[in-house]
Amino acid sequence: MFNPAPPGAGLLYDKVYREDILSHAYELAKSNQGAPGVDGHSFTGIEAAGLEEWLNGIRNDLRAKTYTPQAVRRVKIPKPGGGERPLGIPTIRDRVVQTAAKLVLEPIFEADFDPNAYGYRPKRSAQDAIRKVQELLREGYTDVVDADLSKYFDTIPHRELLQCVARRIVDRDMLHLIKMWLKVPVEERDENGKPRVSGGKKNMRGTPQGGVISPLLANLYMNRFLKYWRITGRSEFFQAQVVNYADDFVILSRRKAAEALEWTRGVMSRIGLTLNDAKTCIRQAGAERFDFLGYTFGPHRVRKDGYVFPGRSPSKKSVARLRQKVGDILVPGNMTPWPDVRDRLNATLRGWSNYFGQGDCYPAYRAVNHYVYERVRIFLRRRHKVPSLGTARFSDAVVFGKLGVLRLMTKAKSSVS
Repeated sequence: MFNPAPPGAGLLYDKVYREDILSHAYELAKSNQGAPGVDGHSFTGIEAAGLEEWLNGIRNDLRAKTYTPQAVRRVKIPKPGGGERPLGIPTIRDRVVQTAAKLVLEPIFEADFDPNAYGYRPKRSAQDAIRKVQELLREGYTDVVDADLSKYFDTIPHRELLQCVARRIVDRDMLHLIKMWLKVPVEERDENGKPRVSGGKKNMRGTPQGGVISPLLANLYMNRFLKYWRITGRSEFFQAQVVNYADDFVILSRRKAAEALEWTRGVMSRIGLTLNDAKTCIRQAGAERFDFLGYTFGPHRVRKDGYVFPGRSPSKKSVARLRQKVGDILVPGNMTPWPDVRDRLNATLRGWSNYFGQGDCYPAYRAVNHYVYERVRIFLRRRHKVPSLGTARFSDAVVFGKLGVLRLMTKAKSSVS
């Protein structure tokens, strides 16, 4: 193992190319897999050519201060609500160096981060943020600002972000390294496959989504808002608390959500960010629902006696996204052997239920189980050319029994948890 530099340390750059840190950074980058960057190099190819020599090359470039990041390959991935989201894919070489820098920098910045920030932090998770929101709702913080930042990762101002970094990091070489990653060109392909390069040194905003260092830098800049909220006593003034995960946040208040929203809009404007007015709204969670991190919060009803309580459950969008994934696996043209299809399906269902295992899961689990059964029945009926609907040969008991498909109902939680 390695020992990161202590908070406030001046000389950090040389830690980045230390042999043990670079080796550990490579293993972390490999564990995340991911597609090749603009150079086309894969983990398999790197190791076939000689990993030790490859890491030595990075170490020598960093030591000689000749390291220069390559362009980020931009791809578009579908957004759950429609449209596309840009994703930047650095080369594996740049991912390894960014991971090494993150290993050195993260303990330093962690000391400053707000306790109500949960995104991309050690020993914190989205589930922790979800539990915190639920806890505050039960404590009476039901006047809620459901906030949405417009293109947060794309609009973070470089100058102000680097000032945030420089408040704790005085090592000029480390600062230069971060600045190079912010100014790296972005390469994308047009409809004819021709490369097109944008960004670069003239770019003054944004940190590419997909870069290893980007979440840490995004947390650091969001901390400007959270820290100002704290030092100006907004929690007491608005009787409110902020729960933040990366670029998502909600403000839960006791009857002062409108004032909290107006103050937040002004502060965000002053630090170069913008609230999306079309998506930002105020919800009275005692009577209305709102979505956060894939869950729907607000009034829920106990099925046995009709008792209404402030609860949480998987959102309709989250269920719809799972249905899409299940449908993509069980397409008619999938000729993969059934055990492999089942294992992939179960892995998808298990991963979803592991995340969506809090609160009132029963209705969502029931809907998912029904959908999965119908899709599996239709899939196998077509594969085996069964002339009937297949409800006898592929009954519910067979699909979730003999055929081994995971039934989510067995993991349902108490409705009032």
